[in-house]
Amino acid sequence: MLDLEVQPERSLGNEQWEFVLGMPFNQAVNVLKRQDRVIKGVQVWYSDQNPLQTDLVINLAQEGIRLIFDSSSQRLKIIEVYHMNKIKLKYCGVHFNSPHVPPTIEQIDQSFGATHPGVYDSEKQLFILNFRGLSFSFPIESKFEGDMIAINYESQSPKPRYAHGLGSLQFPNGASPVVSKMCIYTGNSLTDTRAPPLPIICYHGNCYLENLDVIRENNVTKSMKFTVVTEGIGPGKLAELRKKTLEREVSFGSSCQDILSALGCPNKVFYKAEDKMKIHSRDAHKLIHSKMSDYFYNYFTLGVDILFDAKTNLVKKFIFHTNYPGHYNFHMYYRCDFRIPVTRLKTAGNLLQMGEDVDTLVIDSYSKWDKVQEFLKKLNERPVVLNRSSSTNTTNPFGSTFCYGVQDMIFEVMQNGHIAAVTIYQPPQVPSVS
Repeated sequence: MLDLEVQPERSLGNEQWEFVLGMPFNQAVNVLKRQDRVIKGVQVWYSDQNPLQTDLVINLAQEGIRLIFDSSSQRLKIIEVYHMNKIKLKYCGVHFNSPHVPPTIEQIDQSFGATHPGVYDSEKQLFILNFRGLSFSFPIESKFEGDMIAINYESQSPKPRYAHGLGSLQFPNGASPVVSKMCIYTGNSLTDTRAPPLPIICYHGNCYLENLDVIRENNVTKSMKFTVVTEGIGPGKLAELRKKTLEREVSFGSSCQDILSALGCPNKVFYKAEDKMKIHSRDAHKLIHSKMSDYFYNYFTLGVDILFDAKTNLVKKFIFHTNYPGHYNFHMYYRCDFRIPVTRLKTAGNLLQMGEDVDTLVIDSYSKWDKVQEFLKKLNERPVVLNRSSSTNTTNPFGSTFCYGVQDMIFEVMQNGHIAAVTIYQPPQVPSVS
């Protein structure tokens, strides 16, 4: 049985590990991987068709804990303990829930002190006691409903023994109600809570992406502007760690040294053993196997891969990952929050000239492919079908994805219509004829 410390509006954990509000989904999974001998039966819940409308949930069935992540930011929003008898909980080093200490209303009052009057939910027959960043739910039988409504109505009158009013009720055999669910969150209201910003304690020396702006001119990519956050030393004698925001711009043709100077060391360097997409290249039959291999800088915490040419060691491709659940690479990358402006003429024509009347669509990591198709008038284009597998897992339970070429970009689209990744490449230079 896990023995965990509760820190309202912050975390749930022990001396070895903790789940912190604002923690990215990927970090929470890594914690669970390291504790696989203790924590078993982990489930991931998500909406296959509408992943942005339903929160992402990690359910620890044997411990009775749910970790609820915001569907857009994929950061931890709520820590919910829904089986109090499967876990030990303490606050300020003193247990308020264990096999020998039931979490009764008296125990909660003793451990956490006075609070605002509670709220009775007549539909769920629950009395909810709220502290800042912490709430407890007590099941109340329907025969006490009238008394609970009266207590809520008279909450402004002189308080009974307990500030929340629940202690004034008379229960059978003197038994006090016991907590059925506890939630840790930020703010004063569970219903209005949001995932907090990434806390400094979760940085671990890495850089994280706030947003990435693709700078384009006449529908041709010129450069990438990264806005990243990392740890910085704050003012004062204690040299407190603080959030530091940096802006860096890179482009095609940047060297390895340029990328390292702008974005720091990659999380991994990957050398391409083979390129299965060569068959779709022009004059593919003329391409022979080279002893040199192109290589990627993998920036997992930025959600970005950068491909370098093996001969020149210069950038020739960028890949942005959206990290949607249900994709083969889910959890490998953090979500890349990119913005790509695409323009079209309002009148017929293909070339964009200065001063012409144009429409602009900004494609981001939350865009659906059907809107992009409709804007670009590419409704009947047939995609390239991409099947992923590995030597250890020859089957892909998530199915195929579809790749569409648009200008100097390739969009990988999932079966639910969401964009899984965007590849931006440098078009081949056409030699001039003198």
